[in-house]
Amino acid sequence: SRMGAVADAEMRLIASRVRAAQLRTAGSVRDSYWLWHRARVEHDLARERLAGAQQIAADVARRVKAGDLARADQHQADGAMASAEVSLAEAVSVFAGATQRLRAQTGNTPVAQATAMVQEELAPDVSVDPDALNRRHPVISEWSDRLEAARRAVELAQVQTRASPELSFAATRDRGQFGDAYQQSLTVGLRMPLGADSRNQARLATAQADAIEAETQLRLEQEQVLIGVEAARVQLDSARTQLTASDRRSQLARELRTFIQKSFRLGETDLPTRLRIELEAIDAERQAARARIELAASISALRQALGLLPE
Repeated sequence: SRMGAVADAEMRLIASRVRAAQLRTAGSVRDSYWLWHRARVEHDLARERLAGAQQIAADVARRVKAGDLARADQHQADGAMASAEVSLAEAVSVFAGATQRLRAQTGNTPVAQATAMVQEELAPDVSVDPDALNRRHPVISEWSDRLEAARRAVELAQVQTRASPELSFAATRDRGQFGDAYQQSLTVGLRMPLGADSRNQARLATAQADAIEAETQLRLEQEQVLIGVEAARVQLDSARTQLTASDRRSQLARELRTFIQKSFRLGETDLPTRLRIELEAIDAERQAARARIELAASISALRQALGLLPE
């Protein structure tokens, strides 16, 4: 019965190891997924920045030709366009790397359009019961099952004072002389160890050491999981606050850009101001877009800390 208990504990340990491995794989895929979305946002905004710089350069060229602006303004607008082209080239490189990483992990090519939807996960319940978390978290379950298996091994080693009997089978095929027919024979052997075996003492010591290690690591993992959950919860609250502020800033920046665009066409605003407001608007949009992604990524990180797989 003790050997059966050991076997059952080992089967549960195998299952918990599979769940823990799935959670670790999910964490890696989650990281790559949100890295890809961050790179996508930078790529899309870099393209938007270049389109805006090209439009400004075209407006300046038309006004220089009409004599409303100096050629120095044309150089300044062209310089801003060249800077936008450099930023786009950098964003393309980073985006390609993030795409390859995600494709290597999932086997799928993510949607690269600017309209790509962020697959948000459901926000989990933030009221964490440590006991419930210990029961359901795959990493904690793995070490709990390791501890249980080690304890069962200790119990078995304590009652086994000698090595287990060994049963052996051997089949032979030979012939007495050349030309004789081959004869088949089957040999059955039974080995019954007598007396105490020093190997059992070593096995008991090893099982006890494994149990102590598993218990220590279990406590450490429980503490680390609780710390990770609390940190993820704080990060989620911060991400929500940042999203509210960044959305407000983006809205104000868009309205200001519209006003400056009109005043620039009417000659009421100079080019440096027009370029500065354009960059501020792009930066505000980048901040708002990243804040939305960071909020979704924070929810995903909290689910990961709670030991929940992607849905």
